[in-house]
Amino acid sequence: MQIIDAQIHLWTGTTAPPHHWRAPYTAESALRDMDEAGVERAVNCPAIWDPGANDYAVEAARRHPDRFATLGWFPLDESADGSLVDHWLGKPGMLGLRFVLMDDRLTSGALDWLWEAADQREIPVGLMVLPQHLPHVSAIASRFPRMRLLMDHLAIGPFEKLPDAAAHLDALFALARRPNIAIKATAVPSMATDAYPFASTHDLLRRAFDAFGAERMFWGTDITRMRCTWRQCVTMFTDELPWLKGHDLELVMGRGLANWINWP
Repeated sequence: MQIIDAQIHLWTGTTAPPHHWRAPYTAESALRDMDEAGVERAVNCPAIWDPGANDYAVEAARRHPDRFATLGWFPLDESADGSLVDHWLGKPGMLGLRFVLMDDRLTSGALDWLWEAADQREIPVGLMVLPQHLPHVSAIASRFPRMRLLMDHLAIGPFEKLPDAAAHLDALFALARRPNIAIKATAVPSMATDAYPFASTHDLLRRAFDAFGAERMFWGTDITRMRCTWRQCVTMFTDELPWLKGHDLELVMGRGLANWINWP
């Protein structure tokens, strides 16, 4: 079974937000940790707090094309337009885009040019959004059906704990009716209220699986903010969820993600 992490961050700067406790986190460090955990590949979402992270992502993917792929980003300022998408997709290892959108640009229509560009190119776009914006994500997905969206971390913030962290899940699971929306079951241990195997999260994961299915729910870690090991993040899915087996397990642990982002 090929195991692919749906979201990590690589960067070389010495600073990071407080919830990312490992800084820097280089490709060499990630490869060492991935080998120890049995993780074959990882999707790098370049750190938005390090201005050099995009260039570093390209270099990491160029040097290790069988281990890293990238969902990159660029500033969504007044000068941004669809030409940036083609420019970005021309870089080594770049399979799509990913943005953190915590303001009204998601709801105002200001980014319609971006969704249109992604739709025309049929590329994946990762999103981290506020829970109240989930209905707007549904509307965008409906208008641009060839764009494939990936919702980060079950739309749960880095400091939220269960049960409060699950308050918005009905709105998240309602997105499952849009066939071009998938979810990343990433950073799940961070929302747990107990130690490994993080049983407090298992019902949430089953509900997510029932809503989106094995082909649209992707395992991952966001490893630089995990307080457990990468191997524990793997085995909580592979060994501790009795309902996740066989072909479904293979899809959740990597095959489904590879299909979604077109990573051969």
